[in-house]
Amino acid sequence: MHNTLQLVLILLTTAVLAVVVFRLLRLPPMLGYLLSGVIIGPHALGLIPEATETHHLAEFGVVFLMFSIGLEFSLPKLVTMKSVVFGFGTAQVCTSMIIVMIVTWMIGIDWRVGLALGGVLAMSSTAIVSKMLSEKLELNSGHGRQIIGVLLFQDLAVVPLLILIPVLASTVDSGNADLGVTIALALLKAGVVLGLILFLGQRLMRPWFHLVARQKSSELFVLNVLLITLGLAWLTGIAGLSLALGAFLAGMLISETEYRYQVEDDIKPFRDILLGLFFVTIGMLLDIQAVSDNFLWIMLLLIALIGIKALLIATLSRLFRSDSGVAIRTGLSLAQGGEFGFVLLAEANSLNIVDNATMQPVLAAIVLSMLIAPFLIEYSENMARRFSATEWMNRATQLTNIAAQTMAEEQHVILCGYGRSGQNLSRLFEKESVPFIALDLDPIRIHDAAAAGESVVYGDAARYEVLVAAGLMRAKLIVISYNDTTSALKVLRQVQAIRPELPVVVRTLDDSDIDLLKEAGAAEVVAEIMEGSIMLASHAFMHLGVPLTRVLSRMRETREQRYSLFRGFYHGISDEVKDSEEKMQLRLLNVMIVPGSAAIGKKLGELDLEGFLVEVPAVRRRNVRELLPDKETRLEAGDVLVLRGIQENLAAAEIRLLQG
Repeated sequence: MHNTLQLVLILLTTAVLAVVVFRLLRLPPMLGYLLSGVIIGPHALGLIPEATETHHLAEFGVVFLMFSIGLEFSLPKLVTMKSVVFGFGTAQVCTSMIIVMIVTWMIGIDWRVGLALGGVLAMSSTAIVSKMLSEKLELNSGHGRQIIGVLLFQDLAVVPLLILIPVLASTVDSGNADLGVTIALALLKAGVVLGLILFLGQRLMRPWFHLVARQKSSELFVLNVLLITLGLAWLTGIAGLSLALGAFLAGMLISETEYRYQVEDDIKPFRDILLGLFFVTIGMLLDIQAVSDNFLWIMLLLIALIGIKALLIATLSRLFRSDSGVAIRTGLSLAQGGEFGFVLLAEANSLNIVDNATMQPVLAAIVLSMLIAPFLIEYSENMARRFSATEWMNRATQLTNIAAQTMAEEQHVILCGYGRSGQNLSRLFEKESVPFIALDLDPIRIHDAAAAGESVVYGDAARYEVLVAAGLMRAKLIVISYNDTTSALKVLRQVQAIRPELPVVVRTLDDSDIDLLKEAGAAEVVAEIMEGSIMLASHAFMHLGVPLTRVLSRMRETREQRYSLFRGFYHGISDEVKDSEEKMQLRLLNVMIVPGSAAIGKKLGELDLEGFLVEVPAVRRRNVRELLPDKETRLEAGDVLVLRGIQENLAAAEIRLLQG
């Protein structure tokens, strides 16, 4: 018991430390698990010996991974992307396997080994690629949709490969004489088992889940999910198929019920922990001495894997009528090995199809390719621009379209993002006759919006050339309506470099990034959670019988404390403005103290802006989150003063600040 606990503590300590380091480096945690397995495994420090029990436990990680894939199986999604998934995806996997089989046959390796290795090397990393595309806001781009379609087919292709590998293992000893009979019998058996599970499962799953859910017991619900997942895995296991296949079927059957989201949430802790353990055991398989002895071969295999795979996928992309820029980016993004390659490699090794001498170089090459993958994806755009003329043409056309739409605009708003928040904001702009141009990266959304006559164009707001084309030098305001701090910081850096006086209003989910965004130059940051909390409290107070005037007072007080620019603006619901009185209403004006301005070096009190009936609620200074001004605040070149007053007085105050 003592030794078991010690092994668990070693495993947990190294896994936690490795994952923390990899997260700090913005690399996938999966690589951290692999590294921890290499370090503590029998071929390195030897802290955890090679044990059958460890591998059996790790098999559950694969079971829950395949269960999650089955749970996310969406027939409508497959139908909408059928040409990419079943066309491009099928061509990529099949062609990759054929190439590997030919290469292995040429160097004298059994074709069964070549077929298994072909399936292993055909896989790409869903975890790494989808995460980076999401961070770069490229999931809905041309290359993004192709990449996701291929990854989706690869996930599905694991299922027949998990059926095929045991069949190949059973024919190794019997030879080629009865190969056809063996494969036919295996496929027949698989078809019968799968048919029975799917036929009976579809009729029994929903009523059974209804029965369990009516007991209103969360632990019973989780136990039921575990029972179905492991039960179907056991059934396919005794039928001579893989455990992972049964788990995939369990997930696919549950995905057809209304309980799929609850199941996904409940199963996530089991899946993540056991999957982490699986990657640790894969890392334990890697023999550092074997890697050192075969370093040259591993480097050649790594170069061949990335080079041939990238070229193959780029060529197939062109055959499926993509332009060269999209083809290059798709090829580079999918050139690495993947986590399902580990699953198939471990299965092939356990069934003695792939021996240890062959497995070590392949395993090392896949791990290294996954370490390189983030850099390939990051620089794929630069590579596409360098080697693809159409990439330049597409970029030039995109910028021309943006510039043409904003050419006549002055004092307009650049609206970054046209999701739900952006669309709601645009409606308000239209009511106030405020000119705006919206930038978005979802081609379907842009097509629908353009068809409806909306002022929306395709463009990444975080890019310098896109902002300039959108009229950055003539704009009056930028609004970042999407919740992505990384992209928002890029936009703020561009604005600070070109027009630091231009106010940028940023939307964020909560208040955790407010300081960071303010220091980067945001004029204001609106946190959704805070605004939601205010409205929740307001409705709660109303239902509690608190007088309406007191509720509105609390809302005013909270907002004034949070948003300094609005102090004194919230006078109450009776303060209605007539059209004839608009020119007498308070407004905001951003004034930048440029070099040579009369106000440089002076205190606000010396400028006597109060004599113009103008207030200064805020001063924005580079690298300062928020400067709350008073009469002793001394102004510097580059400061942006936010003035509040009526239009006529604001103009006079601006002249006083700049000309003296």
